[in-house]
Amino acid sequence: MAPRPARLPADLGVRAAAGVVMAGLAAVVIFLGGWYFAIVMMVVLVLLAREWAKLTMGASRKRYAIVGVILLPLLLMALLQYAVTTAPDQTLALVGGALGAVLLLVSVFLIRRVGGWSERLWAVVGIVYLGVPAVAFLALRDLPHGMQLVFWLVIVVVATDVFAYLTGRSIGGPKLAPRISPGKTWSGLAGGAAGALILGGAFAFMVGWGWLQGGLFALILALVAQSGDLFESFIKRRAGVKDSGHLIPGHGGLLDRLDGYLFAVPTLALLVAIDRAL
Repeated sequence: MAPRPARLPADLGVRAAAGVVMAGLAAVVIFLGGWYFAIVMMVVLVLLAREWAKLTMGASRKRYAIVGVILLPLLLMALLQYAVTTAPDQTLALVGGALGAVLLLVSVFLIRRVGGWSERLWAVVGIVYLGVPAVAFLALRDLPHGMQLVFWLVIVVVATDVFAYLTGRSIGGPKLAPRISPGKTWSGLAGGAAGALILGGAFAFMVGWGWLQGGLFALILALVAQSGDLFESFIKRRAGVKDSGHLIPGHGGLLDRLDGYLFAVPTLALLVAIDRAL
């Protein structure tokens, strides 16, 4: 006999309300763009680094890990935003290169103080895991049609999360990765991919993009986003915690809410780069 579908949780209303508030704030920031978007992304990066350090490194060394993880991405984000708002010149390139070299050395020095080699490795992983998506997100928003592109990305990832959650809870069935995330099912994976395909294709059609390409890209990102969800679940299971934090009511920490984006954003940046090159 197939397992009975899980009942919807009691905190569904809190989750929904928090989701609406987050969606509204995100929409405003994406619409404003420019330095507003960049500064918010920098703040989010700092908060994500704090949660990452808590999950992967010893408590006594977290302050070094947080600073070491965020220095280089913060510099790259600031330089990228400055470059698109002012005329690029040789001075900017020289100053940016010098600052990058200095901050890289500072990051290495701070990461050495994190702890053993295992914790140092997780700090380096954190620079890539958090820094690459942050810089890629900013680069996507700064494209000529960046606002529509970022809104489309958000719609795709949200559709993936919502449809995967509702389908998995309603249908149940075989577990996707029981040792990593017991709550995730193959039906949830299929439901999330289908929701992203439909909504991503529909939005692409409405803004004048090709609906077929939009749907295909959305399907790829849905699978990638759920892989990001599983990766964060692995990190939490390794740390022995249920949530990465308690910042968002009903959702846990920022990593719990943004784990799909951390894989999806660099993937979209790569797809856009390939599409523009062809």
